[in-house]
Amino acid sequence: MNAQYLVLSRMTAAVAFEDSLLWIGGGAVVVLIILFCLFVWLFPIRLWIAAWTTKTPVGIFDMVFMRFRRVPPPVIVNPLINAVQARVPATRVQLESHYLAGGNVNLVVQAMISAQKANIPLSLDEACAIDLAGRNVFEAVRLSVEPRVIDCPNPASGKQTIDAVARNGIQLRTKARVTVRANLQRLVGGATEETIIARVGEGIVSAIGSADSHKEVLAQPDRISKAVLAKGLDSGTAFTILSIDIADVEVGVNIGAKLQIDQAEADKQIAQALAEQRRAMAVAAEQEFRAREQEMRAKLVEAEAQVPLAIAEAFRKGQLGIMDYYNMKNVIADTDMRSSISHGYQEHPKAPGQK
Repeated sequence: MNAQYLVLSRMTAAVAFEDSLLWIGGGAVVVLIILFCLFVWLFPIRLWIAAWTTKTPVGIFDMVFMRFRRVPPPVIVNPLINAVQARVPATRVQLESHYLAGGNVNLVVQAMISAQKANIPLSLDEACAIDLAGRNVFEAVRLSVEPRVIDCPNPASGKQTIDAVARNGIQLRTKARVTVRANLQRLVGGATEETIIARVGEGIVSAIGSADSHKEVLAQPDRISKAVLAKGLDSGTAFTILSIDIADVEVGVNIGAKLQIDQAEADKQIAQALAEQRRAMAVAAEQEFRAREQEMRAKLVEAEAQVPLAIAEAFRKGQLGIMDYYNMKNVIADTDMRSSISHGYQEHPKAPGQK
């Protein structure tokens, strides 16, 4: 009985030992896998081999320290390999600094490679500044190599032509095409295409306005582009104007004649208003004179009404006798008769030779 118990105990201990070995072995495998993944993550062997074979100055521990600086090694190493292969002056520290500043390292390196191939002077600091300013540095370099044509005015603004008036009052409607090239040294802080369009439009208006006749502009449209180019409109902008071509010139309305007609109409309305004012003043003066005439007539009637009263008062006081009164009446009657005779003579004058 004791022997059986002993055998059973030994078998149980053996099974427990085998289970513990399995657990230890499984834990060791997991730990090894974790360590391997951590090693692969910390030590990008394939990336280091690529950098070593291309003689790129970056070591395996540099890549490890990049991880701790929160910089993905492929983002720095791959563009650096391209820069070394293209013989572009760039260092790992510069690229890391640009990445930590929020820039696009790959785009900057591509732009520098393109600029070097096109013999365009562009340093790494300038490229980083352009990228951090929010401009697409690669597009800027390409625009330096391949000039862009800008329509003036911009059709997107809803305006199709630039309207200007010559000295003789004739309106001209023009369209221009401006060929520009990016200026990398002025790209940071330089004015955009809208400024170029506005300045060219202003120059065209000034050039047409200085012409004595619209026929001169129609005969020599290039005088507009020459006058505009002579003003240096690209100063302070991110572009260099290569040429200004007048695409179309159309004759518009006669602004001078229209302004003269409008001025004449305005003068006529002013004259009519002044005449109406004078007429109203004359009518008012006439009404005032009539009112004064009526007032004088009223005073005359009032004075005549006092005559009989005065005569009666003279009779009562003995200052006037009956004979005096009759004599006065005779004089008045004689005066009225003479007046009527004179009026009749004036109305019916005698014929020539009649006595």
